[in-house]
Amino acid sequence: MKKIFNACVSLLLMAFFLVSCSQNKPAPLNEVDLLINNEDQLTQVIIYDVFTPPVASRIYVYSSLASYEAIRFAKEGTSSIAEKLNGFGKMPLPEKGKNYNFSLAATKAFFKVTRNVKVFSIDSLTKYEQSVYNNYKANLDEATYKNSIAFGDTVAAVILARAKTDGYAISRGKQKYLGSNEPSKWRPTPPDYLDGVEWCWNTMKPMVLDSASQFMPNRPPKYETKPGTTFYAMMKEVYDINKNLTEEQKLIAKYWDDNPFVIEHAGHMVYGNKKITPGGHWIGITAQVVKQANADAVKSAQSFALTAVALYDGFISCWDEKYRSSYVRPVNVINELLDKNWAPLLQTPPFPEYTSGHSTITASAATVLTKLYGENFAFEDSSDYKYIGLKRKFSSFQAAASEASISRVYGGIHYTLSVNVGNEQGKKVGALVVKKLLE
Repeated sequence: MKKIFNACVSLLLMAFFLVSCSQNKPAPLNEVDLLINNEDQLTQVIIYDVFTPPVASRIYVYSSLASYEAIRFAKEGTSSIAEKLNGFGKMPLPEKGKNYNFSLAATKAFFKVTRNVKVFSIDSLTKYEQSVYNNYKANLDEATYKNSIAFGDTVAAVILARAKTDGYAISRGKQKYLGSNEPSKWRPTPPDYLDGVEWCWNTMKPMVLDSASQFMPNRPPKYETKPGTTFYAMMKEVYDINKNLTEEQKLIAKYWDDNPFVIEHAGHMVYGNKKITPGGHWIGITAQVVKQANADAVKSAQSFALTAVALYDGFISCWDEKYRSSYVRPVNVINELLDKNWAPLLQTPPFPEYTSGHSTITASAATVLTKLYGENFAFEDSSDYKYIGLKRKFSSFQAAASEASISRVYGGIHYTLSVNVGNEQGKKVGALVVKKLLE
C-alpha cells in the first residue's frame, strides 16, 4: 500500500508540475498579428523620428522585403520578390534537414534591417522585439529557435547589402534646395519657408522602374497671370474652391493630410505636431486588409512588401518630376496675384507642386492592392484613428486613392491638373509592379 501511495503522490506531483509549466508558458503568437504589429512598431518609430515621406518609404520597403523573404518558405513554392527587383543578390535558402519557424525568422530579418537603415530611435523597439523573442524561446526547442534567428540574420544581410548601394548615403550630403525667384518656379512657402525636401530623390536606385523618369509626365502649363489663360484658371480654381469648402471637403482634406510634421503657430508659440506619413497610411490600410481578407502569413507579408515597393518607386517617379519642373505652389501665386491674406486649409509641404505626391503614391499602392484583393474590396480605414480620431469607409482601393488625390485640392496645396496627372503617374508605377512581380 505504501508503494502504491508513493507512486500516486509522484504522479500527482508530476501532473502538478506539468500543469504549472503549461500555465507559465505563453500562448504562441498569431503569425499575421505578429506581422501587423511589427509594421506598426516601425510606423511608431518613423513618426517619432519625423522621417520625410520619401525616406519613410525606403525604410518600409527594405524592412518589409526582408520579412517576406524570410517567411515565404512557410508556403511551399512561393517565389522571391527581391530577386525580381533591381540590384538584389541571390536570396538565401533554409538549410535542408534543419527545423525553422519562419515567422520568427521574418521578425528577426525585419528588425535587423530596420535597425540598420538609419532609424534613430532604436531603444523604443528593443522591449517589443525582445518580448517576441521571449515568446518563441518559450514555445520552440532551442535548435529551431537558433536556426530561425540565424536564417533571419542571413536574409537581412542580403537586403542590407542592396540598401548600402541605393544612393541614400550620398544623398544626405547634398546642398539645400531653395528654389528660384522666377515667378513660375517653386520657392519656400509660408508660414515657415522651409527648404525643399529630398530634392535629389530621383538619384535613388528604383525597385522596378528602369529609371526615375520612366513615366515622366507632360510639362505643366506655362506660367501666365492673365485671366483666361490655363495657369490663371488653375490658380483661381484652387482659390475659389477653398473659399467655399463644404464641411465634408474640409474633413476629407484633413483626413488625408498625413503631413509627418506640421508646424503649429499659436501667437508667439511654435510647436510641431507629428503624424503618420502618406506611405505609413497605406501600410496601415494594408494591415487592415490582410485581417479582413483572412490572408495567411505569407500572403500578408507579400502584401506589405509589394505595397512598400509601389510606394517607394512612386516617390522616386514623383520626386523626379517635382524637381524637374519645380512648379510654384498655389499659396505663392494666390498671395501675389489674388489675395495677400489667403492661407490654404492645410500647411503646404516643403517641396515643388507638380505632380502631387499623394496622388502618385496612393494610386500606385491602390493598383497593387487591387491586383491582390480585387477591384471591389470594400473596407473601413482606421489607420489614422489614433492620430486624428477619424475613420472612413471606401468601396475600393481606387476610391480611397481618388479621395486622397482630390483632398490635396481641397487642402489648397495642389492644382487639379497636378493631382490628376499624379494619379495617372501612380497607376503606371503600380501597373509595372504588378507586371514584374505578380504576373
